[in-house]
Amino acid sequence: MSFHFCTRIRNQSWVNLNPVPRNVNSVELRHWLLDEGSLTKRLKSLGRFSVEIINTGYGRPFLSEARVLGISTRQQVYIREVRLCVNGEALVKARSIIPRSTLTGPERQLLKLNSKPLGEYLFNHRCMHLGPIEVKQGQVDSSSLWGRRRVFSINRKPVLVSEFFLPAIQNHCE
Repeated sequence: MSFHFCTRIRNQSWVNLNPVPRNVNSVELRHWLLDEGSLTKRLKSLGRFSVEIINTGYGRPFLSEARVLGISTRQQVYIREVRLCVNGEALVKARSIIPRSTLTGPERQLLKLNSKPLGEYLFNHRCMHLGPIEVKQGQVDSSSLWGRRRVFSINRKPVLVSEFFLPAIQNHCE
């Protein structure tokens, strides 16, 4: 599925996860959306885990991303788009937005992750705090996808992570 974070996904509203939206019709998918722990760790438990880089570099955030981070849409941010795969199959598409102000001090190493999972870095950070989960549903290539996002704070510096669950995730529901 060639899904670049297209206009149809960007323009749909994010909603708080509590309560869970009624139109999340799959109980198994709810478990993925509700999971407070590391998605990377959970995916690794399913098999051979890998990160495929789609795009990295500086750009401008979408309006909803800028709002949740409290920055201007004109501000340059580091954008990282990846596929999270298990046994060679893409299960999740992720987009991370890292403001330049976050990329100071030890957090500069976020620029050098390459194919290492961002989730591992975040969940192993000793000064990490989690924001609330927000969810949204979108249509991509005639498939209905659910996504979630949250702001992580590392040393009081924000990182926004958005994760979209691809249809293949249904094959790995518990």
